[in-house]
Amino acid sequence: MPITEMLSLNAQMYPHEVSLVERDPAANIRREITWLEFDLMANQLAHTLISLGVKPNDKVAILMMNCLEWLPVYFGILKTGALAVPLNFRFTASEIKKCLNTAGAKVLIFGPEFKERIESIMNNTCCVENFIFVGNDNSTNAENFFDIIINQPSHCPDIPITDDQEAALYFTSGTTGTPKPILLTHSNLVSACITENHHHLQTREDNFLCIPPLYHTGAKMHWFGSLIVGSKAVILKGVKPQYILEAVSEEQATIVWLLVPWAQDILDAIESGEVNLEDYKLDQWRLMHIGAQPVPPSLIKRWRKYFPNQAYDTNYGLSESTGPGCVHLGIDNIHKVGAIGKPGYNWQAKIVDEKGKEVPSGQTGELIVKGPGVMKGYYNNEAETKKVLKDGWLYTGDMARKDSDGFIYLVDRKKDIIISGGENIFPVEVEDFLQEHEDIKDVAVIGMPDERLGEIPVAIVETKPGRQLTEAEVLDFCQPLPRYKRPRKVIFDKVPRNPTGKIEKPVLREKWCGTSISVFI
Repeated sequence: MPITEMLSLNAQMYPHEVSLVERDPAANIRREITWLEFDLMANQLAHTLISLGVKPNDKVAILMMNCLEWLPVYFGILKTGALAVPLNFRFTASEIKKCLNTAGAKVLIFGPEFKERIESIMNNTCCVENFIFVGNDNSTNAENFFDIIINQPSHCPDIPITDDQEAALYFTSGTTGTPKPILLTHSNLVSACITENHHHLQTREDNFLCIPPLYHTGAKMHWFGSLIVGSKAVILKGVKPQYILEAVSEEQATIVWLLVPWAQDILDAIESGEVNLEDYKLDQWRLMHIGAQPVPPSLIKRWRKYFPNQAYDTNYGLSESTGPGCVHLGIDNIHKVGAIGKPGYNWQAKIVDEKGKEVPSGQTGELIVKGPGVMKGYYNNEAETKKVLKDGWLYTGDMARKDSDGFIYLVDRKKDIIISGGENIFPVEVEDFLQEHEDIKDVAVIGMPDERLGEIPVAIVETKPGRQLTEAEVLDFCQPLPRYKRPRKVIFDKVPRNPTGKIEKPVLREKWCGTSISVFI
């Protein structure tokens, strides 16, 4: 079954039930659509695209902030047999142009936040034939989304779509280099629905609060667990603790996927008295889960103090594995906080050495996974595909170890390992240790060049609001660490994270690797 059929079935079975809610607290706007309205909007867009010459296997790009139209646009593209190409909203105009040309996008559908960037490339791109603007104030040369779909047929286009048909191109987050387009099939997308629902047991009574950007596989594939059972979801614009708690309370959300910084902000707001939990109705909130990055155990200890009755889960995945779920902790394994878990439903996982041989428990190696969500490959890039796909196994580039109970612990990105004086230092281990400090909000550890040792570990520390720390205090706090793992320098700065919560270490290395380093021995 292609994933588009799930939407059509929901429209048939639950036509008048609310499917999506959009909340924009800053603008005091709330909108909603039913499953039938969702499906009709997708069908009308599909017919619009077909009238513009879009055919199966063509590419249609999406550049929109989270909004009520995002998912209907996505499914409308899929219903034509074309491939949806979601783009990162942080991309510059030149990066947008590069991605469009790499994908060979025939149409670009974009929101009002991107008018200036898109106008700069409208007459300067070789592949896009039609631009569609989704918004009310269209001062561009693009067609207006609402105007062009209104008179289109509302039935599903009669275009056969198979399970193995290509469905989407997702560009990697680029935290370790230039983004590459990942080719996913309908079968991949459906497998994400099944895995997510099996892990978090969504029913039609659940309500999923979606906050992360929908262009990324993470947020959308978690929502897929709701799609498969026809349950409601709320798209929240804004990440302030008050916005999140108000949405959970007023919409009666039962499942929330948070990124580490947002969970930290909620806890900081509670502890500072900025928010009072008694002002919100939160009893129905049954599950909080985190993914996209290693989760400091100290964070979950704090969270459980205020939300002791909530289930908790950690999810691990990559865009190359159709998002989260190839490894997950599991809601019954709170005693293993710190681990990313065991292989997910329908998945296999191993930790291997440089020769691809599985290493014993306790030893560090590269995590590889195998399952129905493994991508078809990198689009038009056979060489890069062969580097990461071997005999059906996806080589993740993440270093991990397994304990005696079979739980996998993420150690670090293979490319982020610091080699100092011949010793391997895994930044995540040092970051987790520093996260225990009560005055530290966020931290990143990177390797900086050193003539004697090759590299030295340096900590970029972001303090909590109103707190002050000195370099000497941080270095003293690190004394319990083995000598070679201790940061040699501390830099106080904001820790940059991408929209899915991953630390942007290339940004930090570019910013600070030219800095003169004073070495502490």
